[in-house]
Amino acid sequence: MNFFILILALFLTVCAIATCMHKTLLTSIIIFMAYSTIMSLVWALLESPDLAITEAAVGAGVTSVLFFVTLKKIRAVETTEIAEGSEDKEEARKQGIGAEYKG
Repeated sequence: MNFFILILALFLTVCAIATCMHKTLLTSIIIFMAYSTIMSLVWALLESPDLAITEAAVGAGVTSVLFFVTLKKIRAVETTEIAEGSEDKEEARKQGIGAEYKG
């Protein structure tokens, strides 16, 4: 049992550092979901089922959904790369897609 707790503590630390250090927001949110899931397992091992359920529902569920919706609203998810001389550049601007010109 102590080995399992040490593994969870190691994963928790790795997830916390990776969430802060990763460059893309989408990947950071997915790692944060993993952190919340591991944290809910830790609460369950500490015999606190009410906190485990709350962490799983709020941390991995509601908060992650709100982050995904926020990324969608600020259009950080649907950025596309447009090649130089492409006709899709103007079409992407008309649709409001955050087209990024890579020339």
